[in-house]
Amino acid sequence: MPGQWNHKIFNIDEQGFKPLSLEIFRYQYAANPVYKSYVDALAVNPASIGEIEQIPFLPIRFFKSHTVMSGDFEPEAVFESSGTTTTVNSRHYVNDASLYKESFTRAFELFYGAAKRLCIIGLLPSYLERNSSSLVYMVSELVKQSDHPQSGFYLNEQEKLVAVLQQLESRQQPTLLIGVTFALLDLAEKFPMPLQYTTVMETGGMKGRRKEMIRAEVHDVLKRAFHVPVIHSEYGMTELLSQAYSKGNGIFNSPPWMKILVRDEEDPLYVRGNPGNKQITGAVNIIDLANIHSCSFIATDDAGRLYPDGSFEVLGRLDNSDLRGCSLLTL
Repeated sequence: MPGQWNHKIFNIDEQGFKPLSLEIFRYQYAANPVYKSYVDALAVNPASIGEIEQIPFLPIRFFKSHTVMSGDFEPEAVFESSGTTTTVNSRHYVNDASLYKESFTRAFELFYGAAKRLCIIGLLPSYLERNSSSLVYMVSELVKQSDHPQSGFYLNEQEKLVAVLQQLESRQQPTLLIGVTFALLDLAEKFPMPLQYTTVMETGGMKGRRKEMIRAEVHDVLKRAFHVPVIHSEYGMTELLSQAYSKGNGIFNSPPWMKILVRDEEDPLYVRGNPGNKQITGAVNIIDLANIHSCSFIATDDAGRLYPDGSFEVLGRLDNSDLRGCSLLTL
């Protein structure tokens, strides 16, 4: 049963990733009608799958048009992607919210240590306007874990936020400012200030508020405005329960239970996992083992570059893919 895998997932090592991935694949083929139909349509025999590169990856757009669930359950939470009034949003039906909490808490601690040592400030105006954002859910929980009196969300309160940041800087308080891209750019434009003890982390997203910019351009603007050497980034999406983080230069690393592969843009069924001793580019496929109750094998609409050490870079959106709320640019 899925509950028996939780311990394995969050204590996994490289050696154990493949066998557990294959085990979850076989479970989801049996328990997820949408995924089973997709695998069958490809005429793939699950018994013939022996490598993770051979596993069929479900196109992410299925989360817009179908109910992607492994098992029969009443969801504890339903996360919905952002979008415009003319787009169809993705929905992720979450059986157990504690699984999501464990995934993002462990990943955050892996890269940044315990949240309780930080003041965590969320600058996510467009996400706060709706109650189904997985990003708001995550940041809200990290704010609770930080237990700092000035941790929290700042919605349309730029002057108050600036005053708080200045106070925190004067106290040399380690702080995380995590924000949607357009909101961070607005803050940088109106209130540039040196931030010595604050980590600035962007989550992507222009929401039509500004012209689209590539990540390097965004980071250059923010670095100049806040006098910081690097800008950090979070890479996550509604359809996943895990996140990757970049501590600079747009190079992301995943927690051990999340793996990035790339597929050929011309032949989407040709998947390359280990790039060997050179970098490879293509469309991004993600294995997220925390997605036990939906689908752990997702073919995204992002283009990426995978490096030999497993780190990766997001290069933009694939041609002809829908614009998503978290996109930074369109190729």
